[in-house]
Amino acid sequence: MVVRPAGSSNPYATSNRLGIVVRLIYVLLSYLIAPVVVVFLLWRGFFNRAYFDRFGERFGFTRLSVSRPAIWVHAVSVGEVQAAAPLVRELNRKHPDIPIVITTVTPTGAQRAVDLLGDCARHCYAPYDLPGAVARFFDAARPALAIIIETELWPTLYHECGKRQVPLVLASARISPRSVSKYRWFKSLFREALSHGIVIAAQSEKDAERFRLLGAPPERTHVVGNIKFDFELPAAVLTEGRAIRQANAPQRPVWVAASTHHDEEEQMLDAHERLRRQYPDALLILAPRHPERFGLIATLLRKRGVSFITRSSGMSCTPETSVFLLDTLGELPVFYAASDVAFVAGSLVPIGGHNLLEPAALGIPVLTGPHTFNAEDIAEMLAAVGAMREVKNSVELAAQLASLIADPEARRYAGAQGRKTVQENRGAVARLLTLLDPLIPRDRLPETANRPARNSLR
Repeated sequence: MVVRPAGSSNPYATSNRLGIVVRLIYVLLSYLIAPVVVVFLLWRGFFNRAYFDRFGERFGFTRLSVSRPAIWVHAVSVGEVQAAAPLVRELNRKHPDIPIVITTVTPTGAQRAVDLLGDCARHCYAPYDLPGAVARFFDAARPALAIIIETELWPTLYHECGKRQVPLVLASARISPRSVSKYRWFKSLFREALSHGIVIAAQSEKDAERFRLLGAPPERTHVVGNIKFDFELPAAVLTEGRAIRQANAPQRPVWVAASTHHDEEEQMLDAHERLRRQYPDALLILAPRHPERFGLIATLLRKRGVSFITRSSGMSCTPETSVFLLDTLGELPVFYAASDVAFVAGSLVPIGGHNLLEPAALGIPVLTGPHTFNAEDIAEMLAAVGAMREVKNSVELAAQLASLIADPEARRYAGAQGRKTVQENRGAVARLLTLLDPLIPRDRLPETANRPARNSLR
């Protein structure tokens, strides 16, 4: 596959003039906004000190050192890291001599990358989309191939890839209909950003068409499927889930509210209160999305007079325990396996929803809110086969929970359909690797990528 326009050694030189002007305006605005972003992150750091960790990396000041030009994989947060893990492991298996650098934006994503990938990849925080920060990162990481999981449209980063002739692949790429409407206001900017020899490996034909509408080259826009289907759950998940269920609620109805956001926890508790009128011994496993909110949710539970325990306390549920607050990271699949029904949050508020596939793969019936635009194709698939039901508020949530708890056969059917859907849609990683194979750095590498990394701390 040829990823650079024929007859041009530098795709950047062919960018349209309007796009360049708009990009320069974007860079100026980025510098003006940067201090606000820094203040925001420092503020978040007071609630979650992990945001202070390696803060300089966000400006490209990293001690990252690689022995030769690397494969760079960018995964924003936890969901993207989990999706990227099978790809990174396979790249590491096939090319053990090539360093792999994985970047994230959030501390939770960073921790998940370390937990899932170990020595397969070296982690660094992604730089802000500022020319200096991006250039310093490129000098340190020395990418010969850049792979961005799902969709992160960063004009300066894309421009740097084009300028240094680094092949750039958007893997498992998607754009929601809502995002297309927003990006159209900046079409010149994104047309310029998408012009630098980029390869789009879209999740679906709908996503591919949306990228084309934004200016992605049709000849380099492909449909490979969603790599999230290729995730691998540890073999011990089901065993550990059953053990947790036995230790905490062996004879009780159990449901999990996963990855909840602000304005959702209250709705979860309202639904649980309604459910307990019909099933007084029902147990809710409440798993907030962001660790800095664990304390806030504990305070909310106390204010509402809810009997609860936390995972971090090491305690087991008593018959009086109404809520089990999951205030640890990386254990959600185990608690899916310990539950009868899973509600996947970020969907009763316009966040776009979170990973629907983990509970489906474990054979757990899935409930979600109406805002699933982050994975609309997955939501449609699961709903079409009866593996997922949509609710619009806490009243509907309580009703669907009660319906499923009362009908074990309906739960078994929904769970089986979810598991089957996951199995039938695996294979995107293999298709993506076929697309990546001609781009993997081997004997001849871009001159800029072979340049020795200078000290990025000076």
